Amino acid sequence: MPVRPSLPATFALAGAALAQLLLPGTLRAAPSLAALQAALNDPAPAPLAALLEPGEGLDPAVVERRRAALRQRFPDASWSVSPGPPLRDGRPTTEVLVTGSHQGGGIRYRLESRQLLVLSGTGPRFNRQEVLRETSMLRSGDSDLKVSLLFPDAVLTGQRYDLDVIFDEPLDGAVAAGAIQLVSPADQLRLQSPDLQLEDLGGGGLFKTVQAPYQPGTQTWGVLLVHPRGIVSATKRVRVVADRQDLQP
Repeated sequence: MPVRPSLPATFALAGAALAQLLLPGTLRAAPSLAALQAALNDPAPAPLAALLEPGEGLDPAVVERRRAALRQRFPDASWSVSPGPPLRDGRPTTEVLVTGSHQGGGIRYRLESRQLLVLSGTGPRFNRQEVLRETSMLRSGDSDLKVSLLFPDAVLTGQRYDLDVIFDEPLDGAVAAGAIQLVSPADQLRLQSPDLQLEDLGGGGLFKTVQAPYQPGTQTWGVLLVHPRGIVSATKRVRVVADRQDLQP
C-alpha cells in the first residue's frame, strides 16, 4: 500500500537537508569549529549569520529558515561539530552530528543525522561546502531498533549498485514491512518524503538494485521500516562520480 509517512520520514529528511545546508563545505582562515558549533546551538540567528556568507551551495537566508523549522519540530535539537579524518590529499574534514526528539500523538520520535564534510571559508566566514557522506535516521518510541543501511557512499556514473536495509536482530516471527524510494530534489527542498509502497519483509530486510544516472551528482534514498517495536525512517545520500579515484576521497 502506498504510504506518505509525513511525520517520521519528513523529520528524517529534514535532519539530512538541514544538516547539509547549515554547514557549508577546506578550513582555511575560517572560524573555529567550536565557534560554528556554538552558533548552530544558539537559538538566536545573529551568531550563525556572522559566520556565513553567500557562496557555492550556501544561502544564509535559507539556512536560518531551515534551522528555525528544525528547532520548531525538534525543540531540543543539538549540533556537535568535530574534526574528521583527513582526505588522501591532506585536506581536513569535519564530522557533524545532529540529534533531536519530538513528541507527537503520544509517540516520541528521535532524530540522528551524521555528515562528513569538507568546509571552506574566507576571512571570518564560511562560504562553501562539500558533502562526502550523509545519513539521517529517525526512530519512534524509546527502543533502539538496530538497523543497518548498507548503501555505498559513492558510485560511478551508470553503475548498478545494491541498496540493502537489514534488521540487525532476527525478526523471530515478527511481521515487518518496509519501502525504499528515491527522494527527488523537489521533495528535498520542501523537506517532504515521497509516497512509499510498503511491502512485507519476510527475509529480515529490504534489498534493491538500482542504477546510477549517467551524469555526476547525487542520489538521496528514503527508507521506511515498520516493525512491532517501532518505526524507522532514514535517508542516505549517494555521490555519483565520473572518475574512479573519486570513489574514495
